[in-house]
Amino acid sequence: MIFRRGGDADPGERALWGDLMSMGLTFPLCIALGFFLGRWLGGRFGHPAVGQWVGLVWGISAAFWELYKVNRRMAKRDAEELKHLDDGKGPHE
Repeated sequence: MIFRRGGDADPGERALWGDLMSMGLTFPLCIALGFFLGRWLGGRFGHPAVGQWVGLVWGISAAFWELYKVNRRMAKRDAEELKHLDDGKGPHE
């Protein structure tokens, strides 16, 4: 459970919180790095505007890919937790 109180959080839960908190930094970094690296590379080849757009799309794609991976880890953890909760109980009525 994500909102458990006290110091009894397991390492998986701590890793999940780390993933969630890092998303706030990952999104702007991916987008900014993609933009500026694309602009720099485009400038090296004589087309900085094209490079910045390609880099921007690449940065946005990388940010959403990271969001997808975090979402998969969260869904897997939730499914495992629900399975453990349902193991000890009968059918829901």
